[in-house]
Amino acid sequence: MGHIKHVIKRSGAIVPFNPDRIANAIYRAVVAVGGRDRARAEWLSGEVVKLLEETTPKGHNPSIEEIQDIVEKVLIENGHSKVAKAYILYRDENNRSRQEHARRSSKPSTNIPWSKIWHILDWAVSHNLHTIEAMNDRIANGEFPEIVHESETAYEQEIDNVVYMISEQRDDLKMVFISGPSSSGKTTTTTKLGERLKRIGLKLVALNVDNYFFDLEMHPKDEFGDYDFETPQALDLPLINQHLKELADGQEVLIPFYDFKTGKRILDQTPMKLAADEILLIDSLHGLYPDMTKGIPVEKQYKLYLEPLLQMKGTDDRYIRWTDLRLIRRMLRDAVHRAYNPQQTLEHWHYVRSSELRNIIPYIDTTDYIVNTAMPYEIALYRPRLLDKFTEWKESYKDDPLREDSLNRATRVYGFLQAVTPIEDDSPVPAGSVLREFIGGSCYTY
Repeated sequence: MGHIKHVIKRSGAIVPFNPDRIANAIYRAVVAVGGRDRARAEWLSGEVVKLLEETTPKGHNPSIEEIQDIVEKVLIENGHSKVAKAYILYRDENNRSRQEHARRSSKPSTNIPWSKIWHILDWAVSHNLHTIEAMNDRIANGEFPEIVHESETAYEQEIDNVVYMISEQRDDLKMVFISGPSSSGKTTTTTKLGERLKRIGLKLVALNVDNYFFDLEMHPKDEFGDYDFETPQALDLPLINQHLKELADGQEVLIPFYDFKTGKRILDQTPMKLAADEILLIDSLHGLYPDMTKGIPVEKQYKLYLEPLLQMKGTDDRYIRWTDLRLIRRMLRDAVHRAYNPQQTLEHWHYVRSSELRNIIPYIDTTDYIVNTAMPYEIALYRPRLLDKFTEWKESYKDDPLREDSLNRATRVYGFLQAVTPIEDDSPVPAGSVLREFIGGSCYTY
């Protein structure tokens, strides 16, 4: 073992030195440029550690920046200029993100068109659902069922708008992409959209892009060693793009199959071909990612983006963050469908969010329509389900410098959950609600 035992984070916290994180970071950069050589990434990591040990005086704890400088040096000197560029760009994106975080933390998103945000805020104000206090007053007056009905009606109208726009370009359209970040409600919205399109005579064929995952052993990992399924590079993007272009041209393709139990992909399994009157329906986290659809004529595509665009202020006069709503949703869904402890979801969320900011959010302006999947009443249902957990987490993470992100999120979510009136009876929520995807009791099979 070398003499370096600890490193200094950007916050000033001193944490144990873990060489595996260097290997994971390098491999992520390798994957970003199309490579899959994990052994080479681990060798390069070893060279970084060796140089770090040689150049770091005994008794000195190197900073994250110092380590990253050496990573760049080793990559370039060993002939990996493309990997070095990807690593540098990723590092620069993170730095800019941190610098801008304080400025944007209390401001509305600039990625969603202002007209969309204004429309949702105007709706919230007119229904007295623009603040937690206002909603609490309505709940105190026994209006929870009415709040549910109003919220669900607004969402259903969004789906009807999409159906109308798709029907207007049905003669040229060959594929519909339903995209959005984690737990934005893609599965339920895809099902609802499919039902409505069938009613107007459109035949739909679903394509599950999960079957295009690379073998698990080829996936990059995050800084804690967890496999990263959130990055678009976890998918075989060239093969997806090839198959989509061939399907759009009326050709037959053989869809692979991914076995989640074994973490292995089997190629050329299921034949697929679109008839003249059929449309491909694709529910994908990365439906807006350019490499998935490059070369496909724009008139053959319709892109839909989902986000819970809640416009509600908490008692601190700040808007509740959309990512916090999705975090709660995923906690509930993961606990039911993936046997994940909610704490695991919280600790992994920083990685989910990082991937969203790099690979999803920048492409929102390429979408044809944005659907708001937020239900203002949902936070009232979340309080009795998770408030105790967030109360516990905001205390337990205080002395753990490796979990600063988890502490910040837990503290923030606790702040608005403890302020809302709790609702334990979810019977007013329709069985077909997008919220049932997360709280259970849906009429749809997931």
